Amino acid sequence: MDSNREGDEVEFRKHAKYFIRFLHTLPGRLASHDCTRVTIAFFAVSGLDVLNSLDMLTDTFQQDIINWIYKLQVVPKPGERAYGGIQGSSTFDVLDTPENCGLQLYRWGHLAITYTGIAVLVALGDDLSRLNRRAIIEGVAAVQRDDGSFSATIEGSEQDMRFVYCAAAICAMLNDWGRVDRKKMADYILKSIRYDYGISQHYEMESHGGTTFCAIAALELSGQLHLLTQDTREKIVRWLIFRQQDGFQGRPNKPVDTCYSFWIAATLKILNAFELTSFKDNRDYVLSTQDATVGGFSKWPQAYTDPFHSYFGLCGLSFLNEPGLQEVMPSLNISMRAYRRLQGLQRDWSLLEEGLASGNGEVTVHIE
Repeated sequence: MDSNREGDEVEFRKHAKYFIRFLHTLPGRLASHDCTRVTIAFFAVSGLDVLNSLDMLTDTFQQDIINWIYKLQVVPKPGERAYGGIQGSSTFDVLDTPENCGLQLYRWGHLAITYTGIAVLVALGDDLSRLNRRAIIEGVAAVQRDDGSFSATIEGSEQDMRFVYCAAAICAMLNDWGRVDRKKMADYILKSIRYDYGISQHYEMESHGGTTFCAIAALELSGQLHLLTQDTREKIVRWLIFRQQDGFQGRPNKPVDTCYSFWIAATLKILNAFELTSFKDNRDYVLSTQDATVGGFSKWPQAYTDPFHSYFGLCGLSFLNEPGLQEVMPSLNISMRAYRRLQGLQRDWSLLEEGLASGNGEVTVHIE
């Protein structure tokens, strides 16, 4: 095996520098990911957060990232359809375009980008005061389909378990479910449990580790985890535990992959069953994909590193209580530090709403 990828220690500093590079410049091979740059920023910023290395970004640079996220926010005008949220790219933000050119029709919030964008803001300590929370929640409700699932955008998008999770995460982070039908959402999830008790991306599809996480996390975030019977819960846990070889695989008869050290492990954490796995085998596999020369983790040993697997590799190590890493909140996929900050913001919003409801207008704001 390549000596650059072996070792028993986490290369904290090199991984931090790796993430910082992706915040400054994307390699040409990622040009096709222009529309998902916010998600790449999420992996990099959250990776630095888990590494306790956000202080390696200057205050000015952190503020630049925050301002960039807000520039991608889309807020409908009165009378327009509910397409609020955060868009994935500034591609359609062309200045001085004629009103009738039709470009505005392609600007809308995207659930995955909205979720990761809010997560970036929280990780960087922003107070979310510039978010139009009502427009975002109305945008989430507008993309819920009749079967309870969600599309990524208001039109021209797939609808499946990935976006069920993003919708649940957005509503949980903003502490507002608006007109979202949680019961229909739960029904969709329960109907997607397969014969082997993994959960599929959509009806009648194959069980998958990533979408099993999306489903179980969405149930927890929406306060509906109790809808799983004890028998069903135990069988889901059994399916998840069987995904461990040394690291974890996403489906039966597939190779193990670093990212499932998050997807499978986080699901087991939510179901209080992670202790049933082999910590040593998991850790050994994740570290076998570490690039000890320039930082980052890959999906397999001797493969190219990328921000996605690098972040989830660190999350997997965090679940194993790796010294020096921040604890990760499994269902929201953010650091516990970011989660506690978010809870403080939610308390402020509740106090403000109570003050407005009482009519006295006197509110004491919580400072984290």
